[in-house]
Amino acid sequence: MVRKKFGRGRKNRCRFCTKDGCPRPAFVDYKDVPTLKKLCTGQGKMLSRKRTGSCAAFQRATKDAVKRARFMAILPYVGE
Repeated sequence: MVRKKFGRGRKNRCRFCTKDGCPRPAFVDYKDVPTLKKLCTGQGKMLSRKRTGSCAAFQRATKDAVKRARFMAILPYVGE
């Protein structure tokens, strides 16, 4: 019996980083709603770094941007 290897796909790449590397300071615009919606689930929860492929610096910047957008009522706190 041959075992299948699960979870062996291509590695996700950070959507914010360039070919030269991670630009500093890491900044994600809180007014960019389509990008922020891609980084959240339908319930309004943030997706993990493992799921999105973001690097640590941009995951922290995304967290702050989502919180700011929620506070300013651009994004909902819960799903629709």
